[in-house]
Amino acid sequence: MDLSKSPDTAGLADTTELHRYAEALLVHLTAGGGAPSLPPDIGDISDYWLAPALQALVRTLAGEDAMEPLSRAARLDEGRTALFLCLALAVAGHGDRIHASWLGTAFGDLSDDRPVTSGQRAVWLAAARGAYGPVGKIFVLRKLDAVAVPTEDELWLEALVPDEPAIVVPRSLADFPQLAEIPEISGPAQAADRLTRLRERCAEITASREPATVSKVTAGSAWPDAEPLAVLRTLIGQGGHEGPLSSLQGHLLQDVQPGAESHLAALALHVAAPAVKAAAESLLQAAQEPPPEAVTVPVLGHPVILRPEGPDRDSLYAAEHGIVTESVPNRRGNWLGYVLIGIGVVLLGTGFAVSLATALAGIAVAGWGGFLLWRRRVQEQADLDYVQARLAELNETAEGAVWALHEHARESTKRADAAAEDFTELTRLLRRGPRAA
Repeated sequence: MDLSKSPDTAGLADTTELHRYAEALLVHLTAGGGAPSLPPDIGDISDYWLAPALQALVRTLAGEDAMEPLSRAARLDEGRTALFLCLALAVAGHGDRIHASWLGTAFGDLSDDRPVTSGQRAVWLAAARGAYGPVGKIFVLRKLDAVAVPTEDELWLEALVPDEPAIVVPRSLADFPQLAEIPEISGPAQAADRLTRLRERCAEITASREPATVSKVTAGSAWPDAEPLAVLRTLIGQGGHEGPLSSLQGHLLQDVQPGAESHLAALALHVAAPAVKAAAESLLQAAQEPPPEAVTVPVLGHPVILRPEGPDRDSLYAAEHGIVTESVPNRRGNWLGYVLIGIGVVLLGTGFAVSLATALAGIAVAGWGGFLLWRRRVQEQADLDYVQARLAELNETAEGAVWALHEHARESTKRADAAAEDFTELTRLLRRGPRAA
């Protein structure tokens, strides 16, 4: 049964005044003030658990013996009485006055096939903030540890280290960033980077070793979480609170996200430690993958297979042939130049017999033909120089990429060692656990 749901008050005596008093009491408790005087006729309501529970709470806050009203309230509704007193005393800053048995009754049992109730989450939050002292925090930890947390790697990684960056370009491949886009190369680099960020996030969560400070609230302070107050209002009939219908895993994933409250994150990380360690192991395995023996990369727009001993000759020849084919334009033949030279020679020979003008015309025509042949020769030489430059660039780039891969292989060994150190440190942090006090 979900104790945090509004109880059925049908058939009971008029409880309007009792609910008004309970509402005023909550206002006083959250403001750090004392409890207002009990209504004189509260004892007349003998069939509703809230009346003796309020009496027990007021007497407890005053340091008086509350056994008699507590016994009456427990007989009427033990679960709601325990939950009400646990949360009310926590909100009032007197969580150290609860009995250990109240926590067990108020919290109940968790299960992986049922969502966490509003009351369980409220007690969980209060204990994490130190409202019940070290004993209360240890109690909640044991309850949470009793439920196995599924080891779904990507879920925990997305919660702990979200917003995965773009492709990581290793230093060895700075001059050849296209190599870093190859999955066999980018995968280990990204896994190592994510493992480092995971270790840093876990170190951040476990770094805060000071005890929680909510066990004593100051006047005018507000309880930092909405759930305990919302559950209390539901218990006294002030409003219908459906509560967070989330599984244990859902709450744990929420609590470890960046920006979450440190004490909640510490508890969640401790409970989810096996799942987080499994996710880290998958990252370590990916980070230690050896570099590929051969990769295919586009060099000047042509695929070339690169191996440790050098570029693959067949793929390099194919790339060279492609460059030659695409770099040499399809030019028309140079027959026009030869024709013009032939016509010029004929005119020149005829001009000596006919007229000087004909000879000059022959020289001009032959000159124009020679110019066309010279220009064609210049173009062919330019084409040849361009092709040779492109082929040299192809071979130089391919050789440079091979040396970069050699450097990347050496860098991969160091990165694998660093990933192993990150995993060892992360495992130590997970074993460290949260501070109980």
